[in-house]
Amino acid sequence: MSVRPIRRSDYEALNRLHRQVGWPERSQAGWRWLEDNPARRDIDAPFGWVVADRRDEPVAMLGNLIQRFCKDDESLYAATGFSIIVPPERTGASRCLIKAILAQPDLFACYTLNANPRAAPLYRLFGLKPGPTETHALKLSWMVDPLTCLKGRLLRRLLGGISAEQARRLGEPLMNARLFQPPRLQLPDDVVVLRDVRENSPYADFWRALTAEGRLLADRGPEIMAWRLADPDQTLPPILLGRMRDGRLVGTATAMMTKTSPIEPPCLDIIDLTALQTDPEAIEVLAGVLIDNARALGAAKVRLPVTNPDILDHLGALPPKARREGGWGHCHARVDDPVLAETWAPTPFDGDYAVCARPVPQPRARRAPVRASAVQGRFWKA
Repeated sequence: MSVRPIRRSDYEALNRLHRQVGWPERSQAGWRWLEDNPARRDIDAPFGWVVADRRDEPVAMLGNLIQRFCKDDESLYAATGFSIIVPPERTGASRCLIKAILAQPDLFACYTLNANPRAAPLYRLFGLKPGPTETHALKLSWMVDPLTCLKGRLLRRLLGGISAEQARRLGEPLMNARLFQPPRLQLPDDVVVLRDVRENSPYADFWRALTAEGRLLADRGPEIMAWRLADPDQTLPPILLGRMRDGRLVGTATAMMTKTSPIEPPCLDIIDLTALQTDPEAIEVLAGVLIDNARALGAAKVRLPVTNPDILDHLGALPPKARREGGWGHCHARVDDPVLAETWAPTPFDGDYAVCARPVPQPRARRAPVRASAVQGRFWKA
């Protein structure tokens, strides 16, 4: 076996690996979108590696999501792995793939924020440590449709051991008509839907205000956000909300509808939640608005897959109402600079959730590919 960077000719083989484990496949345009990550292009990094057999066919893979970070006036780069797929007959290949991602030059950190219980112990062997200490094993979720969540739990108990092929034959239970016929969002006066993330937008002003605070932040600037929101494999557009105060944005939240597997109910995943240090209450307000609107949008629950002590504190009255999911260290990182290791506070945006989450399947009558359109035209209505 040999390890090499992913090539465009590998796309179908990568989809075949995804099918074997029941993970969402990507269109050709979707793989090219991943490849076109602006942060990856900055440093000319591979967007992943494969383990190839004697015929040079991929038999295992690991994606490489490069993240650009900002601190003061400096740009820094880190990598998070995504879609690590190693069939049982290729035992040991995961170590080769992890070594490849860790060997990249010019990165201040390498991490995963989405480790499963089996993989978590493996990362420690390569020097990745769980963190943040208080929240690395914590995922929060708020049930907004308890009956559908109960049905999902019953299906997991009955069918939890089914294969990917059996899951495909099962279809997609727990769907509902609200998903593709969403109502207008019910918003308070100080929360708005953001439709424009271009350089001259209020969103860009918010990003400049965030960077002026001097914190170590994953880049949410106009270029990166435009790329994130243009994923051609989305079946539903993301929700991007902003909190206003005195005519300017002081906080933002991004959420996307997902369905983790055929036997899971739809979930509204909060994949970003951030605010200016002068307005930390925006965190609770924006998360609360998403929770209040989630059931009308078709979700059975709202999930915050990654948090940190500051976000946990700023969520105010919401955490006591949430279920604690996870229970293992799903956030592991190796940060070479001890100062940066102390100051980095990971959020869902820093991880791989936006690029590897399973979209809600489209109804059969609507199975035509979703065409990427202008960024400002692909949002929910207020």
